[in-house]
Amino acid sequence: MNLLIKQVHIIDPKNEVDGVFDLSIENSVVREINKEISSQVGEVIDAKGLYLFPGLIDLHVHFREPGYEQKETIQSGAKAALKGGFVAAVTMPNTNPPCDHQSVIDNMIRKANEVPFYIYPAATLTKNRAGGELSEMADLRKAGARAVTDDGDWISDSLLMRRAMEYASMLNLLVVSHAEDKRLTAMGAMNEGIMSTQLGLKGIPNASEDVAVSRDILLAELTGVRLHLTHISTRGAVEQIRLAKKRKISVTADVTPHHLTLTDEALAGYDTNFKMMPPLRTEADRKAVVDGLIDGTIDAIATDHAPHTEEEKMAEFQDAPVGVTGLETALGVVLTEFYHRKLMDLNSVVRRMSANPAEILKLPPGFGEIRVGTEANLTLVDVNQEWTVKKENFVSKSQNSCFIGKKLKGRAVATICRGRLWRFATLVPEAVEQAPLNQCRKQS
Repeated sequence: MNLLIKQVHIIDPKNEVDGVFDLSIENSVVREINKEISSQVGEVIDAKGLYLFPGLIDLHVHFREPGYEQKETIQSGAKAALKGGFVAAVTMPNTNPPCDHQSVIDNMIRKANEVPFYIYPAATLTKNRAGGELSEMADLRKAGARAVTDDGDWISDSLLMRRAMEYASMLNLLVVSHAEDKRLTAMGAMNEGIMSTQLGLKGIPNASEDVAVSRDILLAELTGVRLHLTHISTRGAVEQIRLAKKRKISVTADVTPHHLTLTDEALAGYDTNFKMMPPLRTEADRKAVVDGLIDGTIDAIATDHAPHTEEEKMAEFQDAPVGVTGLETALGVVLTEFYHRKLMDLNSVVRRMSANPAEILKLPPGFGEIRVGTEANLTLVDVNQEWTVKKENFVSKSQNSCFIGKKLKGRAVATICRGRLWRFATLVPEAVEQAPLNQCRKQS
């Protein structure tokens, strides 16, 4: 693809670029960045008033394939990601079969390449995610795994987790921990507190996360592994991560848009689209994770995109599955609640949604930055476009979003992944490509 983007405001904190430039792409590679580029190499986009970010990277998604294609497929998940401005994502291994064999990884990457989109599969820590026997991490890494995790099945056996971390450390694999002691979670459906009492629902204490975070940080210190704590939700966990970083332990963390902006009070209507794991916590917890994100204790924003069918989410609250979608709303929520409220500038947004995730995953040059000579993986953003989240406009196969009906300000209007341009004139899947960019900017 050959493309010239004119007068776009480039935000690239890694290379300390923050200004208006022309950018040319030739044969899918960024060829020139300059104040003015006169030569026309192909299509020209007048991007005055728009921003260009390094392509967003999501550290935690569930694309459900193989095994649960009624909820999401790699193709539908990838297109939802592209619509949200993402060029790469780390997929979780709770598929059927689990991602504990080379053939599963090979198939996932092949299907993502057909879109095209970058998938970095997280393989399992233990075989079948059963918590009994370590997976063949060396083979999984060779096949393309960037990280290992049993995700929702936290390994409660501390000795086994130590051995898993030692094995992963030797292979330079990132260990991702969904820190949740299920013995404390029990059969809880929401955060334990005043709201759970009022609603008559079994609660999940903060300790279920805090205990698991503490154990995993101590083992990371012992083994020297690179540990990533995902979807942090409690003030206790934030403080433990802050102390661990002061002690120079190799730990990073992410938080979701919903834990940054919502509390357990959102469950007052028993809407299962607000049921997730970890659960929405109190306002004190929300403020703590916001503070942690702003001061750098929490490194990244990840969606934990977890699609479910409408039929599944229609169950009684106690019985409904946990999880919400997030790829198509994440950037809009972050721009609305953080940039426009002046809690974070655009450089900080890009660091937490692109540059830091690229560094955590140890991705090659060209990810998390905009650099001449690298493949074009970019996100074109209108920070002032106002729009409303509507079920019928999702590209994802599932619509279990906790932000349905929310008015947002700011969104991706085009995404360039592997040098291919995706433009979104309307929000329906059939119009994902081929529409003039000026229509993108007018869509509300």
